[in-house]
Amino acid sequence: MSEAAVKTVRKHRPKYLNLPALIFEIRLPLPGWISILHRISGALLFVALVWLLWMLDRSLASEAAFSKIKHYAGLWPVKLSLLVLVWAYCHHFFAGIRYLFLDLDKGIDLATARLTSWLVLASSLATTAFLAWKIW
Repeated sequence: MSEAAVKTVRKHRPKYLNLPALIFEIRLPLPGWISILHRISGALLFVALVWLLWMLDRSLASEAAFSKIKHYAGLWPVKLSLLVLVWAYCHHFFAGIRYLFLDLDKGIDLATARLTSWLVLASSLATTAFLAWKIW
């Protein structure tokens, strides 16, 4: 193959997609973002399960341990972390319901998929805001 042919082939190759390209260059539709956030929230809940179970274990150990965990849960970084976990749970819950309906072939068309994506986003954020008001 000649050198000019190699340069032509290299020009037309697809771009390597990395995370900055996915975030800033490619315009993903809202259902795609909901899908990615569903996976992120699931992974976050899985990882945070150890921390939440540790707090539950400590709080059930004794009355003194309960008061220590109550003080620990009152710190603003812990409250903020719990708020992120509340959002992750709410988003994962509402998006999971959406995906159950998609598995039943309900809401497959484009307009309904976009509408349900907006509903998932709005309901998870509204529920998180309500629970944040209760936590703080």
